[in-house]
Parts: sequence; C-alpha cells; structure tokens
Amino acid sequence: MRVLSLVLALLGVTASALPPDPFLLQYAQTRQFNNGRPTSLRITPDARTVFFLRSPPTSSVMTLFSFDVATGQTREWLTPERLLQGAEETLTAQEKARRERTRTTTRGFTTYALSEDGTKLLLPLSGRLYVVERATGRVSELPTGPGAFDAQLSLDGQQVAYVRGNDVYRIDLRTRTEHAVTRGGTADVSHGLAEFVAQEEMGRMSGFWWSPDAKAIAFTEVDTREVEKLSVVDVMHPEQPADAFPFPRAGRANAKVRLGIASLPGNKTVWAKWDAERYPYLATVRWPAKAPLTVLVQNRAQTEECLLAVDPRTGATRTLLVERDDAWLNLDQRFPSWLEDGSGFLWLTERNGAPEVELRHPDGGLARSWVGPEAGFRHLVHLVGRTRTLYFLGGPNPTERYLYRMTSDGKASRVTQASAGPALESAAVSTDGALVAVSTEGPERMRQVHLLQADGTRVGQLPSVALEPPTRLQLDVRQVGAERFWSALVKPRDFKPGVKLPVIVQVYGGPTVTVVHQSLAQNLLSQWIADQGYLVVKFDGHGTPLRGRAWERALKYDVYGITLEDQVSALRALAAEVPELDLDRVGIEGWSFGGDLAALAALHRPDVFKAAVAGAATADERDYDTHYTERYLGLPQEHPDAYAKGSLLTYIREDRPIARLLLVHGTADDNVLFFHTLKLSDALLRAGKDHDVLPLSGATHRVTDPLVTARQWERVIRHFQSALRASAR
Repeated sequence: MRVLSLVLALLGVTASALPPDPFLLQYAQTRQFNNGRPTSLRITPDARTVFFLRSPPTSSVMTLFSFDVATGQTREWLTPERLLQGAEETLTAQEKARRERTRTTTRGFTTYALSEDGTKLLLPLSGRLYVVERATGRVSELPTGPGAFDAQLSLDGQQVAYVRGNDVYRIDLRTRTEHAVTRGGTADVSHGLAEFVAQEEMGRMSGFWWSPDAKAIAFTEVDTREVEKLSVVDVMHPEQPADAFPFPRAGRANAKVRLGIASLPGNKTVWAKWDAERYPYLATVRWPAKAPLTVLVQNRAQTEECLLAVDPRTGATRTLLVERDDAWLNLDQRFPSWLEDGSGFLWLTERNGAPEVELRHPDGGLARSWVGPEAGFRHLVHLVGRTRTLYFLGGPNPTERYLYRMTSDGKASRVTQASAGPALESAAVSTDGALVAVSTEGPERMRQVHLLQADGTRVGQLPSVALEPPTRLQLDVRQVGAERFWSALVKPRDFKPGVKLPVIVQVYGGPTVTVVHQSLAQNLLSQWIADQGYLVVKFDGHGTPLRGRAWERALKYDVYGITLEDQVSALRALAAEVPELDLDRVGIEGWSFGGDLAALAALHRPDVFKAAVAGAATADERDYDTHYTERYLGLPQEHPDAYAKGSLLTYIREDRPIARLLLVHGTADDNVLFFHTLKLSDALLRAGKDHDVLPLSGATHRVTDPLVTARQWERVIRHFQSALRASAR
C-alpha cells in the first residue's frame, strides 16, 4: 500500500479518491474477524447440548444454533429473519442505551436465556419476546406489546419478567397473561431499570431480580430528579430534538436508588432498609435458591462496602461483612457467589495484595482462603456444588489467561492443554461439571471453542464459519526496564534488522484494562499499522490490573502523571533492547482513557511524542461520571489539585509547544460526550495551537459503521505519515 500511495501521489491522485483500504474494510465488516464465530454459550443441564449464537461471516446478525455433543451435529434453531418477516429491527432508547453500556455491536439475537430445566429458551428481538419449546421446536411470541427488554425467566421456568417503559411486568407462560409488577414509573422515577453508573461503571446491567420460588420480584426504584440532564444532539438532523438524559458528573448529584421487594400476585412492596446516606450506591444484588436476598452497597468514595442479607418480608437487613480499602474497592458482579446448598458463599478481596477468593460462612465469617493471591485470579467461571470444585480463569502471566480447576482441598490444575503455546482462554461449565466449553485464542489463531469432558478428553468443537485474517502476526511480548513493564512489539512483515523505523505507541493505560496480550485478534489492527512502515508498541504500566493491588492503585489522585511517564520509560527501555525503534519519530494513539493519554502526550511531552491521535478524549475529569472519576480522584470539592492534574486543559499554554495532534470523536457519544473534544479544541485554538479535528457523524463511543471505521484509520495513518516522515532525521 505504501508504494501504491507514493505512486498515486506523484501522479497527483489524492488518497481521498481511493477506495477504502481492503483490509480495513474487511476488518470492520467482519467485526475484527469475529463474525461467524460461536458465542454466548449455554450448556443444557444434562450436558448433552450446547446452544450458541453465531452470525454469517460478513454480517453481525446473530442466529441461534445448538450442537449435539454425542453426534457432533449442529442445528439452526431460529433466525431473526423468520421472526421479523421482512420488517426492520427496532430498538427503544432504553435498549439502545443498554447495548451501548454492554458494548454490544451485533444485531438479531444479541442475548437469550435457557430455563433451569433446559426445556425452553427465551429470546428477545426488536422489543418483543419469544419462547421456544425444545421438545417440539414450537416458537411463540409473548403478548408483551412492543418495547420489552431485559427479559428474565423465573427459576421454575413458568414466568417471564421484563421492563417496558419505566415499569416491571411479568407474564405467566401457562395462561399467557400479563401482570404489572410495579406501577407509576416515569423517566425521572423509574422501576426495574439500572441507572447509568450501575451499567457503565459497576457492571450491574439489570434493575430487577426473581425470588427463587417465583413468588416475589426485587426491583430498583431510581430517582434521577436531582441529577443533571445532559443532551446528545444528532448534528446531521437539526430538525430532530436533542436526546436529554441524566448524567451525574463528578461531584454532583447521583441518582437515588432504593430496593423494593414486590410479593406476587398482590405486588405489595416492602423496601429494603440500609443506611443510604453512608452507602448510596447499590452495587450488586443476589437472590440465591437456598440463601437470603443479598445486596452489596458502597459509600460514595468506594473505599468501604457492606454486604447485607435482606429479609424480604420486612426489608430489615443484617450485615454479613464490611470490606475496606484506603484507595478504592474494585467491583466484580460474580461476587458474592453463594454455594448451592446455602452453606456459605465465595467472596473476592484484595486485602492481601492481589485478588483472592475466600470461602465465607453463611453469617459472613471467614472459613478459609480458597484461591490465593498468587493464583492470578481473573474471573469466576463456575462452582460445582456437589463436589466443591471451583473453575476460574487466571494465571501468573498478565498477557495470558487459562482455565483452572480447584478442588476443595485447595489443589489447582490447568483444565486443558488444548491451547498450544500462549493463549487467552474463557470458558463455560455445565451445572454438574461434566462438560467444559473452552474458548481459546492465541498469537497465531483466532478464537475457537473446544468441548471437553471433566477429565479433559476432547469431545467436539463448535463450528465456525468466520473468515480468517489474511495476515500473520509479527508479535514480540516481553518485560522491559527496571519496573519490568509488560510490552508488545509488532513489526512490519518486511522488517529488516538494523533499519530504524518510526514508532506508534498504542495506549490505553487506565485502570481495569491491559493492552499487552498474546492474541492475534487484539493485534490485527496493530499489524496493519506496522505494515504501513512502523514499529507498533504497547505497554502496561502502573494503574493497570493484574500486577497486584499496589501497582494498580499507584494512580490514586493522579491518573495521568505516573501513567504517561510509564509509557515514556517503557518506550526507552524497549528501545535499549530493540535499536530499530527510532525515538526521534514517535507517535501515540488511543481511545477513551487512551485518548486522554494520547492528548496529554501531545500537550505535555512533545519532546518524546511528535504526533498524537486522541479518540474520544475526556477534556476535563470534572465532566465525567461520578462512580468512575471519584473512585480514582475523590470528590472535586475535596481534592481540587487532583482534578487540576486530571484536566487536559491544564496542560494547554501559549508558551509551550505541542505535538501534531488529531482529535477524533463520535458526535453521538453518550459516554464521553462530543463536547469534550469541542472544549479541548476551543482551548487549543485560543492558545494558538494548530490541531486537527475529525468528527464521526452519528458515531457513539463505539464506531460500528464499516466504511467510517476504514476511513477513520486511513486518516489516522495519513496524520502519522505527515508528522513522522516530516520529523525524520
């Protein structure tokens, strides 16, 4: 492509006249070559069948399939086209927002549920609900009316609850009659909906929960009347009104959330009682079969949380445990995880320096540590109650991830060696542990799903119809420098030892996320960039997870300082080992928090970074949401210096040079709103600093239009080519 671009430039043909780059277009049209791969696995209770969703290779519309373990046969159960019958899929504003929070980029069947007994499936589509009887294959639409979402089957499989508008409803599947569970919900005081920060920051996507006996439903009441309303405007359609929604900016009012328990069928509501002044955040709700309704509440600073058992008859609560951390507490929605017989629960803590899974007594007292801090715990997969066997994802190397099985005596072992070489694994396990589905990917292969028996014997592989990437990854993963930063280096396929090349740093850098992975899928775009004539590098510095509590919490009250300097230190350390890195020609690009750091690099360290592309950057942390921002910086009223250091505007001064900077932002972003880039651009203009702005019309925090994605990255490369070629020695 580089030679072609040069020839065309000499002929006077501009890049804008060219068709989209073939790889970029294919990369976007296939959702990074993920279309066609099985996802959303559900294993039936008898472990004989695995249900999954899969799209065609060049479409993001998901269809429901099943795989018969004994015969190896795959069956297509239901397609969205069959149900829609030519109609367009429509989504309510609430469902669009929910998909934005879950980063869902597919269409059709984006989610589904399998009943506890495995006899029926529940599928939402276009605001309607459908039930499939497995024995007969019969499909029936439930009489919900349009706009139903967040549908949940009761434990006995006889009822479905859902939200429509701002209230919770249920349908009895035997009589097919609908009943209102809550009434009077409004946009300002809703019932059964998770508020913005619950979805975006806590990982709590739902606002209601069935009781185990299906005789009650717990639900949230979310009062946003005091929350500031922000607006997203479709700038391409000025005739349409702005979409206003409650967005709690740091230091300002949050939604007021309480938990009601509605007994059925009378819907008499009892409200759970806790000290909401001390613990305003309702973080997690659990209602297990043989244990109490359990809620986790947090203080606003997120330095203390209280696990409560709720009496659904009176709303009274009793404390099971209190967890504290001087910096902040990380949430994991899989915890608490009650044992099947109610004899205790699993709890996740970092008080001993790293994630550790504890077994707690029913009253909250500590029984013992089950998965120690040395295990590199990442994700709870399943607990087989009968045998007390725990499946989890983890491992000591942050760039890899494997499935482990741990027995009740504390002995851990890898479940499978199916992943040859370094890999990233995820998994689903049948209720009794008889069948394990391991999804695995690595630096030389895209994701595959293998089926294993409990003893590790392979019994099948879920079929993929995905297109495979037309490239091999030139990836080098190592630790560098005195801090042993994990680094990834992607070289161009025509790399020549001894020849210096300009460098692109791809950065995120923020808490909860690592970017150095042994993965082809997560480095495909890096390889394309490298093949344009660059060495592409990624680094995981302080503030990122998986290297212990102290490493992650080093950025408390200063999310930018050590984070950016770690990128500089790691870059220089890698250059000491790889002399082909030309440190006189370094660019940096990132999105979201990575966009913040890319912009900061341009403003604060132009001595190191000659060019930057900042996507969806937050101009000022005071304008981002409460639960995320205050976790790391505290309240702006109490820590003004932290917020001054956390504002990109602080670093814009007339007497300071900046690197060549391109700002990219979706105009419909409701997470980091478009006004952040406008505010940043305005400050740069007033300071006399040249820069470029690329608005992506109608794009949200995720850019899903394939053509826009291709053109965006073409523009990014032109920016770096212009800046870094011009700064060559």
